[in-house]
Amino acid sequence: MDDAQTTTRSEGGSAFTSVPIEITVSIGRARPSVRELLQLSKGSVLSLDKKLEDPVELYVGDRLIGIGVLEVVEGQGAGQLAVRVTEVVDMQTPS
Repeated sequence: MDDAQTTTRSEGGSAFTSVPIEITVSIGRARPSVRELLQLSKGSVLSLDKKLEDPVELYVGDRLIGIGVLEVVEGQGAGQLAVRVTEVVDMQTPS
């Protein structure tokens, strides 16, 4: 067994706890007409139904796992977007 496996098991986890997952952050929705959609081109602006300061939703697949707010990273990685988690959904409750 290598050091990574030993460390994971000693921390109470299993091999599955180190598997990466993808979290999708939903920042808003747009509802253009088909005509408006067909007129989109480079430089077009598509307005969303949310403001910059509104909460965002975090999903794994189609399951809501949390709520957060958008932030801009400072220091190393400056200018990159990040999400500060403000609420975690109870993962034990069936959807």
